[in-house]
Amino acid sequence: MRTDSSPGTLPAREHLPAAPAGTPVLDVVIPVYNEEKDLQPCVRRLHEHLDRTFPYAFRITIADNASTDTTPQVAARLAAEIPEVTTSRLEQKGRGRALRAVWSASDAPVLAYMDVDLSTDLNALLPLVAPLISGHSDLAIGSRLARSSRVVRGPKREFISRAYNLILRGSLQARFSDAQCGFKAIRRDVAQVLLPLVEDTGWFFDTEMLVLAERAGLRIHEVPVDWVDDPDSTVHIVKTATDDLKGVWRVGRALATGSLPLDRLARPFGDDPRDRDIEDVPKGLARQLVGFCVVGALSTLFYLLLYSGFRAFTGSQVANALALLVSAVANTAANRRLTFGVRGRGGAVRHQAQGLVVFGIGLALTSGSLAALNAATSEPAHSTELAVLIAANLAATVLRFLLFRAWVFPDRREDDSPVPAPYGTTRYETSRYETAPYDASRYETAPYDASRYETAPYDAPRYDTAPYDTSRIRAGEAADGTWPDATLQLQPVRPHDTDSRDFR
Repeated sequence: MRTDSSPGTLPAREHLPAAPAGTPVLDVVIPVYNEEKDLQPCVRRLHEHLDRTFPYAFRITIADNASTDTTPQVAARLAAEIPEVTTSRLEQKGRGRALRAVWSASDAPVLAYMDVDLSTDLNALLPLVAPLISGHSDLAIGSRLARSSRVVRGPKREFISRAYNLILRGSLQARFSDAQCGFKAIRRDVAQVLLPLVEDTGWFFDTEMLVLAERAGLRIHEVPVDWVDDPDSTVHIVKTATDDLKGVWRVGRALATGSLPLDRLARPFGDDPRDRDIEDVPKGLARQLVGFCVVGALSTLFYLLLYSGFRAFTGSQVANALALLVSAVANTAANRRLTFGVRGRGGAVRHQAQGLVVFGIGLALTSGSLAALNAATSEPAHSTELAVLIAANLAATVLRFLLFRAWVFPDRREDDSPVPAPYGTTRYETSRYETAPYDASRYETAPYDASRYETAPYDAPRYDTAPYDTSRIRAGEAADGTWPDATLQLQPVRPHDTDSRDFR
């Protein structure tokens, strides 16, 4: 089950504070590869729009991915002529690699990117970043598939886009509507923790980032956009689609096996109302009820199929007992993982044993119902048997949930909660502290220098009057103002060194 946030997770959302004059609030990245023709009009149009409509300081960063034409010279000339424009050169291709490099180095609190063709109408830019500035959301995306979006593109791209998003919904349970629109933004504090988990360095980078953010409980804001297809796009549709499907398979397998430590990101903010202790409202009850109902519905269907199969070879009582036994084992395993969030093999045998006790209660209810039906009617119809069993199972389901919640999978108490993980580790590793022999030379060979400790007078106000401020530590900021690697405890997956994908 979920535990409290560990050190190094993200801080609570809040409105971005007023920044000093000249400090950019927004950094818009334009990744390019051999775009000598479109780069200059794109940057000038974007700069004119931001200068006219955006109420905060901004920066435009051109991320050149190993262009072989005159794109670097065009970018350098724009950076020299426009103060708000900077350029960054990478010697390897890949849109994801470009965004990771520039976003990781940027000091702006809000990071965004858009395609160089400016297919998305720029009037959606302020609505895109406003929820991030206010602290309402963590990421924001432009959506071409929202009801109020206005899109002009051919049937081929329309079909590919909708088919891809249907694949994401069916395979990765994604709830966002448009993964591929080149119009996205993220808060810098979120990017510091999320980006190290994203492995892809090409076109699938966007999708992987959104899937992980959604699975981690981060809030994604969607903005309907006006979008006009670029007929001169250099994207290789077949290769990009193939690489995206490979990425879907890789991420789906990682999520299924639990190799991505998303529990370190799950609801990391302190302002989540679901984290509050409210009297007479059990924590997690609504989520557990939904999960239990879903598992129960599937288990009931599974049970009825088993009963119908067993009934063809044996009597009703034996068929009911066998079907209920098999479905009970599957039900306990599913509720253990999906409803109550218990991971790992610890306690699995005990949970199944307790589940069998609950199964016995359900067996008594359903068997008693069948016995009463057979006593009332000598040869009841098969449909009548099923109706009676469904009613008995509903009663058993309510009792099963109460027993699961209070006895089999009770909420963790404070006295038996796990020891909090040290900063930068995934769990308390005693080997880091207990296996190394005591090295006295590290502490006793240096002479005691009293002047370092005794000459300075004790300044009580420095220690006694200021309240203890944990926000900087919770935000992952070191005392010197730098960012430590607050994501070490996340066990990030490092991107590959090379990327053979074609880049626009």
